[in-house]
Amino acid sequence: MGKYLVGIDIGTSACKIGIFDEKGNAVATANGNYSISYPHPGWAQQRPDDWWEAVCHAIRQAMEKGGIPKEEIAGVGIDGQGWAAVMMDKDGNVLADTPLWMDTRSAQICREIKEKIPDEEIVRLCGNSLQPMYTTGKVLWYEREMPEVYRHTYQVLQSNCFIAYRLTGVMVQDKCQAYGWHCFDMRKGVWDEKRAAELGIPAGFLPELVECHQVVGKVTKEAAAQSGLMEGTPVVAGGLDAACGALGVGVLENGDTQEQGGQAGGMSICTKEYKSDARLILGFHVVPDRWLLQGGTTGGGGVMRWLEQQFGDYERETAAKTGKSSLEVYNELAGAVPAGCEGLVMLPYMSGERSPIWNPKAKGVYYGMDFGKTKGHFIRAGMEGVAYSLRHNLEVAKEAGAEVTVLRSMGGSANSLLWTQMKADITGKHIIVPNSDTATILGAAILAGVGIGLYGSFREAIDTTIAIRREHQPNPAMREIYDQTYQTYRRLYEELKGMMV
Repeated sequence: MGKYLVGIDIGTSACKIGIFDEKGNAVATANGNYSISYPHPGWAQQRPDDWWEAVCHAIRQAMEKGGIPKEEIAGVGIDGQGWAAVMMDKDGNVLADTPLWMDTRSAQICREIKEKIPDEEIVRLCGNSLQPMYTTGKVLWYEREMPEVYRHTYQVLQSNCFIAYRLTGVMVQDKCQAYGWHCFDMRKGVWDEKRAAELGIPAGFLPELVECHQVVGKVTKEAAAQSGLMEGTPVVAGGLDAACGALGVGVLENGDTQEQGGQAGGMSICTKEYKSDARLILGFHVVPDRWLLQGGTTGGGGVMRWLEQQFGDYERETAAKTGKSSLEVYNELAGAVPAGCEGLVMLPYMSGERSPIWNPKAKGVYYGMDFGKTKGHFIRAGMEGVAYSLRHNLEVAKEAGAEVTVLRSMGGSANSLLWTQMKADITGKHIIVPNSDTATILGAAILAGVGIGLYGSFREAIDTTIAIRREHQPNPAMREIYDQTYQTYRRLYEELKGMMV
């Protein structure tokens, strides 16, 4: 058996590859880029074959960078963005671009379904409200708007399942990503064919359900030639990116909580008991016999990415001269502004909003502008807005019976000491930061390690691979100003939502 594990992450804006030794050290990483298409309002889609091409390129790059022979790769794990709808024909061809998690084109279809099947009844089975961002509505949109695609569909895959298929030739559905379907029994972890029929979803569209760490196949000769991996290398099913990220920061036991700092924001609370709230998201963890009660928002690290892309020309030029990154300069500008941004508040609903408000028409808003506000105010308000959305989800989770005391932070946002401290101050939670940059791909690699028997258990894998880098305690002196601004944040949406059409 080889001594390295590969983790593959199919992110929203790029894929990331990590090669890890058995201690969890990242020997080499590489990225592969692809684009998002926004052809119409409410649409956001990608070409799954672009994911595959980027993965193959990045695997080869990482192996070359780390000097890792393909024979030394013991197993491959995959995670990916949720709520895709990759329509596959019986020959394994992709029939259309897939809508992404932020795509809301099926809003009208979801409203029509709710008129026939009360949302309360849907939530009772699958633990989740029917929303256009989920897979269900997207598949039914294909039936209505692209019947030729629908007619030739053999099975529908999620992002990680698609890459697993490209590697092994086997179509499966991991239990973690099945939460995108509203015909999935969230208590039993099985398909409900009666509900599928009621929704108008052919049972044949639903792949075989497997555990996330299950070896589903081995790298084929064709996939080996394209990716650089060795033919016969075991591949596990994998799971949702947020769930693998949760595993990669040590979320295993009841109450353990991950704070998401990638393109999207939110949190994932591990629970050994079934807990559902229609305002949140419920799915299986990548660890068997565990659920994740999640808050998923559209405005996470993507808010900072958008601000930097649109307004960061000067900072990028400065960064080239000073050796600092433009985001480091942005942090400095935000750090010079007092907590609460002197009344400037942002609603970070940059692509509608998911939990807990579930409004696909929600809009991003800056409130409180005047001539005294600087670029630093706008940057900090964006950071604070993301933290307020996290607090909102945590408060709803508490109402659902999931109390949280410690957050385990991950993603690019966790590299900002300022932003992480801000989240601690705004939520009042103790935050610990393990290996934030590689948590998601490490979680995918851990699944492979458990699946092939490199680790005897998930506990052994976590204890072997994960270490805490730093900690943040909430500052009580910040509580009053943040409480006041949070109330403004909450009230703003309530006052403005009638205009968000």
